[in-house]
Amino acid sequence: MDRMLYIAMSGAREIMTSQAVNTNNLANASTTGFRADMESFLSQPVQGPGYPDRVYATIGGAGVDLSGGAIQSTGRELDVAIKGEGWIAVQAPDGSEAYTRAGDLQVDSFGILTTGAGYPVLGEGGPIAVPPNGKLDIGSDGTITVQPLGQGINALAIVDRIKLVNPSPSALNKGEDGLMRLRGGALAEADAAVQLVSGAIESSNVNAVESMVRMIELARQFETQIKMMKTAEDNDRAAAELMQMS
Repeated sequence: MDRMLYIAMSGAREIMTSQAVNTNNLANASTTGFRADMESFLSQPVQGPGYPDRVYATIGGAGVDLSGGAIQSTGRELDVAIKGEGWIAVQAPDGSEAYTRAGDLQVDSFGILTTGAGYPVLGEGGPIAVPPNGKLDIGSDGTITVQPLGQGINALAIVDRIKLVNPSPSALNKGEDGLMRLRGGALAEADAAVQLVSGAIESSNVNAVESMVRMIELARQFETQIKMMKTAEDNDRAAAELMQMS
């Protein structure tokens, strides 16, 4: 009985973890540039003295779905989307360099170019500072050009160039803040081949319908595990009663 109960218990526990991952994906279905988390189940033997005659369920192979989202045109001058592969370099809250696909850029009260989530966008020499201007343009290569206040339309000035990178997907790791980083804390080199689409943003790659179906499947699987635990309890009680009768 204990084997059946242990398997059902560990299965229910990991299904709850999978539900949390799926719920987080669903909650970010409308988050700009979000990349869905993935997970898979594995069966592992319980190691110890003697033969490993117990198994438990665990989540293994967790990763990130790096497939692209849909590019949506907005017409907003600060919105950019990466065309094809690549990432925008930003400064994480701890000061380290991280990478995102969220191109919903804005200029904060200090004149720093940030993502919609507030992460400073990195240029050739650190966070990009944008001076007061009458017009701002972001080129396909990430070059930021402004028309200074009080100057004519032909008086354009290059402010900086957004650092665009394209590291190997296998070298990337997703943090709890949703930002991507290179494993081991390394920094990715700027890649001139990465191109931007101005006046557009990339949507999340989460499929809301699939996530809803997945949520229902996980709920049913959890119920099945609970029923197995109840069956194990009933069988144990029946066996105890038979022993008392004998």
